Amino acid sequence: MTRKILMMMLLGGIAILFAASTGRLKVKVYDNYGKPLEFVNVVVLQDSLRITGGQTNKEGIAMIVNLPPGTYDVRFSLVGYETKTITDVNIRKEQTSNLSQVLVQVGVKTGAVVVSESLGDNQMRQMGMGSSMGNSVLGGMAIFDSGSYLPPDWNTEDYSAITPNIFHSPLTSPLSTFSIDVDTATYSNIRRMLNQGYLPSPNTVRTEEILNYFSYDYPQPRGEHPFSVYTEMGVCPWNPKRNLVHIGLQGKKLDMGKAPANNLVFLLDVSGSMNSPNKLPLVQRSMKLLLEKMRPEDKIAIVVYAGAAGLVLPSTYGEEKPKIAAAIDNLQAGGSTAGGAGIQLAYNTAVENFIEGGNNRIILCTDGDFNIGVSSDADMTKLIEGNRDKGVFLTVLGFGMGNYKDNRLELLADKGNGNYAYIDDISEARKVLVNEMGATLFTIAKDVKIQVEFNPAHVKAYRLIGYENRLLQDEDFSDDTKDAGEMGAGHTVTAVYEIIPANSKEEVPGLEPLKYQEIKINDEARNSPEIMNVKLRYKLPTKDESILMETPVYNKALGLEDVSETFLFSSAVVGYSMLLQEYEDRGSLTWERVLSLASENMGEDAEGYRHEFIQLVTKAAQLMQGNSPD
Repeated sequence: MTRKILMMMLLGGIAILFAASTGRLKVKVYDNYGKPLEFVNVVVLQDSLRITGGQTNKEGIAMIVNLPPGTYDVRFSLVGYETKTITDVNIRKEQTSNLSQVLVQVGVKTGAVVVSESLGDNQMRQMGMGSSMGNSVLGGMAIFDSGSYLPPDWNTEDYSAITPNIFHSPLTSPLSTFSIDVDTATYSNIRRMLNQGYLPSPNTVRTEEILNYFSYDYPQPRGEHPFSVYTEMGVCPWNPKRNLVHIGLQGKKLDMGKAPANNLVFLLDVSGSMNSPNKLPLVQRSMKLLLEKMRPEDKIAIVVYAGAAGLVLPSTYGEEKPKIAAAIDNLQAGGSTAGGAGIQLAYNTAVENFIEGGNNRIILCTDGDFNIGVSSDADMTKLIEGNRDKGVFLTVLGFGMGNYKDNRLELLADKGNGNYAYIDDISEARKVLVNEMGATLFTIAKDVKIQVEFNPAHVKAYRLIGYENRLLQDEDFSDDTKDAGEMGAGHTVTAVYEIIPANSKEEVPGLEPLKYQEIKINDEARNSPEIMNVKLRYKLPTKDESILMETPVYNKALGLEDVSETFLFSSAVVGYSMLLQEYEDRGSLTWERVLSLASENMGEDAEGYRHEFIQLVTKAAQLMQGNSPD
């Protein structure tokens, strides 16, 4: 038995022992009408210090795992409700402690349902509370006659379904073409769900956004190109009869002290749907993190939209930080959402204050719930595409839950030459806007496309893992009018192919022989040491003509004892995504295997992102194995 296998067994044993030495807390929260309350913040405290926490799901349930035995206080809070604390809660080893709590609405009266005035017209309509109900506003609250009425679930989150890519034969489909993707929203959104005690829907998991949440140890670019290309092929950790090929891009890092001047326009959703602690207040805190990093030559403007759009802060230089901070502090939520008018005003403001050679960018902060003005996906796409050629890039930051529109925000970022992240807490805001500021704000290459040609002499079938909604037609690769993904300074982008070797006896479903033609493999392919050829096209940020790069990959698969730490950790991340997707063709892949791969190959982890990943793997495994709330 090899040392590596022994280490994996040891890590698995440690994980099991750790789980066995801790306890769990299961809570269920109701309102004063007996309805389960979703999105309640549950905080576990010891000696007044926060130990851990979570949020309730739509059944009003939250499961807090891996709590060391001891006595804790548990605090429950939700905007519009009285905060409650239960003291002296005992947690015992290998046991689950159960708590129930009723939260009373602030200002509630018998026979009335009390709803925050700032919910907005759209949410009131969803609850069946139109103007015909004779509502009135008392003490900052909207009071509605309820009778026997109980409000329905408010969860109207929207996601585009993902169907994992299938295997293709290089004899009939020799090319695989796709746009790069630097978005990371899926990772942090799934983290939010796991912390609330439930799993994401399998068909909403975008593997590439989970994979690209992490930076990897790829070499810095040298020479004329703004990014380097790294490839590595090794045995698949969960199917030794297959191989994985990793393609990594490393963007050139930027000295932020020498970075071009910023012309930033914050486009902020201040509609009623944003009146929640994890929405507009979190937006304000996030903006202040970025404000701290602004230099005197940088400019910030703030455009807001609710029932109408407005410019609340004209473009202001960074040397006037108190003025900018005051404008941020004065933001309030209320009204419905005129997103289209806001986007148009933001682009106008950015163009009017355009900095030649600078970073001209709109930062959209919203939950995506547009409902007034231009609101259809087609109209919003047309509006964004009509403005993206003005040299103004777009960053989309998603906030909140319950009515979150992930599908729309991903589309806006994709069509607006931008990137997309989901901000679930202030730590994620710091990651996106401070720790990775260069990658988020400064574009070094646009319309980056990858096209891989597979050698049928060495490949029986291949599958691109992820990038399902980034696939391009093969002819799009050389068409410079076709839009593709943008890459920021210091960004890493990773793509993984699963390969079935040509000498494999494995039968691949769907790969049927052709009836009317015979495709032969020529001698050049048979004699070539290359298993695939990777071509890339990109444009410099201010140019319209693409530049071609080309990198061959040789037919030599390394054993797991010889592949890099980067290969193994990123394979663990891919495995995590496949398990969340409940992907059927996963060989011997298990949660324990993912945990051991990640734990043993964390590498440098200065910010703790990889350690947190291991915690999320553990939570997902427990939920998948039936330890989730009923």
